[in-house]
Amino acid sequence: MYKMMQATYEKGKLLLTEELGAQLEGQRLYVVIFKANDHEHKKERFFDFVDKHSFSLPQTYRFNRDELYDR
Repeated sequence: MYKMMQATYEKGKLLLTEELGAQLEGQRLYVVIFKANDHEHKKERFFDFVDKHSFSLPQTYRFNRDELYDR
């Protein structure tokens, strides 16, 4: 099972924004922690990369799939 949720670290405890449910009671869980801002930064870097390496095709461009298989 994978579940992603937000939490706040306060006074040495991790406070989840929602409950996990009774089915997980007593089970051992692994937690991966990363700052929310880190995720936003990676998303911004990705879109900057896409913008940098994108280009516009001419309006007259037409993709010919059959041409791929002629070789």
